[in-house]
Amino acid sequence: MKKLILFFIVLSNFVPGFAQSIKTEIENILKNVPRQCRYGVVIFNPMKEDTIYAHNVDAPLIPASNTKLFTTAVAVYYLGPEYRISTKFFIDAKDKSKSKLNGNLYLKGYGNGLFGGEDLDKMIEDLKSSGINEINGDIIGDDTFFDDVYSRQDWIEDETKTVSLPPVSALVLDRNKYTVRKKIRRKKFKIVTEFYSDPPLKIAEILYNKLKAASITVNGTFKKGTTPKSAIEVGANSIKLKDYLKIVNKRSDNFLAECLFKIIGAVSSGKEGSAFYAAQTINKFLYDNDIPSEETKIVDGSGLSRNNQVTVGSIAALLEKIYFDIRYYDTFYNSLSTAGTDGTLRNRMKEVDVDVNFRGKTGTLNGASSVSGYLKLKNGDDLIISMIFEFSKKTNNYYRNVEDQIIEKLAGFDYEPGN
Repeated sequence: MKKLILFFIVLSNFVPGFAQSIKTEIENILKNVPRQCRYGVVIFNPMKEDTIYAHNVDAPLIPASNTKLFTTAVAVYYLGPEYRISTKFFIDAKDKSKSKLNGNLYLKGYGNGLFGGEDLDKMIEDLKSSGINEINGDIIGDDTFFDDVYSRQDWIEDETKTVSLPPVSALVLDRNKYTVRKKIRRKKFKIVTEFYSDPPLKIAEILYNKLKAASITVNGTFKKGTTPKSAIEVGANSIKLKDYLKIVNKRSDNFLAECLFKIIGAVSSGKEGSAFYAAQTINKFLYDNDIPSEETKIVDGSGLSRNNQVTVGSIAALLEKIYFDIRYYDTFYNSLSTAGTDGTLRNRMKEVDVDVNFRGKTGTLNGASSVSGYLKLKNGDDLIISMIFEFSKKTNNYYRNVEDQIIEKLAGFDYEPGN
């Protein structure tokens, strides 16, 4: 697929018929972009190998949340749509009677960032329904499926005023955060959000208290630790990857994306979920599938870091790879926002005369805006589109408007390649 870059570059200078007409329309829109702005744009028809427009295809730019396209595409490719992201109960009891557990109860997380208090309550209810009403051991929180690097402020050094990411751990409860009522002055209070400083220990404590509230006697204490390999699973809560991806992409959920990033690292390495192993896996995916990666640098799963660098050519090639893979395309496509309908595109491209059938992923950071995805034309053809803008003049809304104008213009054209 590296030939795709050369294909874009060559055809950006030779565009007959329809392509020349739409190229002129796009250039008229881009004419008003400030001179200081760096941007890349690529638009092509994957079935007909027809490039509509290409500019700075191989220029490295900050993708913002378009980074999630790499995270989610690689996840569905390696794990599969039916992969379950779980939180599980294990016991290490040598002796288990009908009502008494003589051993420890472990709560082990596998990266489910959606696991919440109601889910934990249901697991406790199921445990009690099995007959257990006494535990002669400790309650242990286990997050060893990931590393213990919960926060990396170097990711988001320039975004700290607008970004607040909870600790990314394999064991999660209510997104590892809680609200407290704090007094600010006499008779004046405010509600603030705080994060768990030690997720597995805090969650073990919460589980300990919930068990007691459910009339299950616990004769030990709560702590964090590692579930023995010989432990027996006695309960679980999980979500399918295909359902998880919809939230990651449609809502552009940074916390879930970072959890998914580490899941990729854990499963691919067979060791632990870490940013290092996750990045290695994504790089291998790009290399194995001949997707241009010379100027591509992925350092996180969400796109919060300005250290991420990708090209619109690499995004387009990634989208093309998934487009032609019938095993994963529907899952990936359905995870993207629909213009004018849902997700981060719900308020975009909706008040226009033409029907804009666009599924895509947006991206926004200070001084960076991006959008990439699939546009279905009136004749049934699909276009793959990727746009990234880096700017110091004007606002994010201005560049979103530029992106929308280009997509709307494409949606309104009668497309006949080569004419």
